[in-house]
Amino acid sequence: MRILVGLINGMIAGATPILLAALGGAFTFYAGIFNIAMEGMMLAGAFGAVVGSYFFHSWAMGILLAIVFALVLALIFILFAVVLHTDEFVTGIALNLFAVGATTYLMRQTFKVKGVFSNPDIVPMPRIHIPFLEKIPLLGEVLSGQNLMVYVAVIAVFITAFLIFRTRFGLRLRAAGYNAACLDSSGVATARMRTASLLLCAVLCGLAGAFISLGYVTLFAENMSAGRGWISLAAIILVSGNPTGIAVISLVFGFSDGLGLLLQDYRVPSQFTSMVPYIATLIALYFYSVKERKRRA
Repeated sequence: MRILVGLINGMIAGATPILLAALGGAFTFYAGIFNIAMEGMMLAGAFGAVVGSYFFHSWAMGILLAIVFALVLALIFILFAVVLHTDEFVTGIALNLFAVGATTYLMRQTFKVKGVFSNPDIVPMPRIHIPFLEKIPLLGEVLSGQNLMVYVAVIAVFITAFLIFRTRFGLRLRAAGYNAACLDSSGVATARMRTASLLLCAVLCGLAGAFISLGYVTLFAENMSAGRGWISLAAIILVSGNPTGIAVISLVFGFSDGLGLLLQDYRVPSQFTSMVPYIATLIALYFYSVKERKRRA
């Protein structure tokens, strides 16, 4: 029973940053932007969260700065990809590399350390305990006592689905991706919708980054996003941006992450266990490609 609870909690913790980033990427997906800069936004958000939490002694300020740092990258992306019409793929790659270099440099200059910055003054995000659920065996251990950002991610699924499929904003957002010329002719600028989608994506990626550095662990390490932005992109592609499908796929990837952590208890080398989420991603993309080939045939 203890192993099962640990595996489920590990799955939830592993799925949360992927889910948040992928929900942000869903906005850009429907707006017609191939946003691979989510990795850099998450990393910038993780660094901003530690900076805010450490200097202001507040996890709330950490979350705020995480969003601000991610928004800075989004504004750069908007300048090049939306305003100057540069290639989105090249811009995204450049931003990811920039985020790695900038956060590494800023960490070394700000905290005078290399590799990892960990300090007792970093205030982690709180865990939320739900009184009437805590007493229920198994269910209480899973649904209560989770990190604040876990519940935020669940709420974000419903909000994202509502915004995309039940509002005028969502209709225009999808039009920007499906038929930009038609949207422009209606008097709504496609560039404006794509800008809005990138800003929303940055907010959610910032929250994902904040969870990584203030929820999943309480520290900042160089390149600690560790490919989660790419996994989020894979989740979006697999379900064509559907928020509910993204939640399910994120749990699958989170399960593989939790499984990797569980295997470490059985003395499986960490080099192999850290590969599990990425192996799961490759397998999922393989089956997706097979399905797509059959559909086109």
